[in-house]
Amino acid sequence: MEGLQASILPFSTVKSDNRDIRIDSAYFSRTALAADALVATRNPQQVREVASDVRSFGAYALTNEFEYKDEGIPFLRGTNFAGNFINFADVLRISPDAHELLHKSEVTPGMVLLSMSGSVGSVAVALDSWHYPINSNQDIAKIIPHTICPFYLASFLSSSFGQIQVNRLPVGSIQQHIFLWMIERIQVPRFSSQLEKRIGALAKAAYEANEAVSHFFCKAEEALLAALGLADWTPLELLSYTARASDVFAAGRWDAQYFRPLFEEVEQRLLATGGAVKLGTILEINSRGRQPNYDTDGLPVINSKHVRTNKVLLGDDNRRAIEAGSPVVIKKGDVLVNGTGVGTIGRTAAFLHEQKALPDNHVTVLRTSRVDPIYLAVFLNSLLGQLQIERHIKGSSGQIELYPNDIAKIVFWDAPDHVQASVRHAVLSAFKQERCAHDLLEAAKHAVEIAIEDGEATALGFLDAVEGAA
Repeated sequence: MEGLQASILPFSTVKSDNRDIRIDSAYFSRTALAADALVATRNPQQVREVASDVRSFGAYALTNEFEYKDEGIPFLRGTNFAGNFINFADVLRISPDAHELLHKSEVTPGMVLLSMSGSVGSVAVALDSWHYPINSNQDIAKIIPHTICPFYLASFLSSSFGQIQVNRLPVGSIQQHIFLWMIERIQVPRFSSQLEKRIGALAKAAYEANEAVSHFFCKAEEALLAALGLADWTPLELLSYTARASDVFAAGRWDAQYFRPLFEEVEQRLLATGGAVKLGTILEINSRGRQPNYDTDGLPVINSKHVRTNKVLLGDDNRRAIEAGSPVVIKKGDVLVNGTGVGTIGRTAAFLHEQKALPDNHVTVLRTSRVDPIYLAVFLNSLLGQLQIERHIKGSSGQIELYPNDIAKIVFWDAPDHVQASVRHAVLSAFKQERCAHDLLEAAKHAVEIAIEDGEATALGFLDAVEGAA
């Protein structure tokens, strides 16, 4: 079978340690078998041997027993994985009662988190610096390391050898997923305490560096609010209020939500600066995309899951579509706004990639030469922007929408250049810190791969070089 991507195995080997009796070619690919053979030479132990427990609440029916809250305990989902880090910017929240109900899915420091569904195989470590309590949904496995460094374990699981094992496990035709018992059987190579500690220390430094990213994003919003004199402002909510009939007819809105006094207070505070304008007056493009014509070629498509707060995800996971017929093509410097979806609507980010892209029909593209796009995105993500977005949302809880013509009505502060520059600097500093964290984690993963392929001494030499260059 020279030159063919075919695996020929004795039936006894196929049956060995094969609880589901998998006979598909993906499970027995030559790449997977070669990786298994290499890992087998490095004193492997199964996850269940190095962990005291692998858990997930697993009872999907429990999701009907609680509702998400505006405030409360963070509730992690697969969408909160950002690479191999956790992003709390868009996390959903649950009540203390729901947290108690879901006690089996509580996240505690030192756990290794592994996505079991959707983006299967995403890995992160629960850090001491997080604000607990924290919970998670049924699609995240919690591995509790016992005789192994959690940061070393996470480095292996996110390395190419770990991902090869994880990626051959999913079952299901539509929504693929993996089970806890599958995770328990993953083979983890073991090395000397010295090497595992050094790899773990490098990965820990990566996670700590990533924690500083949110600090820089907070500084960006703080610079905006401080310039407006609103650093300590807390909007007041009145229990009752009235609106004039003429205002109701002029707005074309009959719901009480639209006329909440705090919305009017936001607009008045912005107008008092003398530099406020309706956003639509400074936009050259304010347009939603359309349902893409997906293809193997073409431009990458940006949908709502790719537009995070102040960041657009663009990579191999983006599907592609042909450009012909698209009402707008995303270019560097555009600002993207999520136009639908509970928990994602109103999320905004400047598109800073060189590669052009296409928006789907849930993403609105804003383009202006009047203001800095990073500043515009930070403004819309700030309390001042999000309160106005909340005001203009239409639809019911089942399908809420933020349309381009409503985005145009947002009152926007065209800040002085030095304020915009300060906001931009803070965001770019966040991205620089993010790249640093990414590079450190990649180095930790690569050290694991070198140790498996070329031995411990070579991996130690690589770590010496990485640490020397730092």
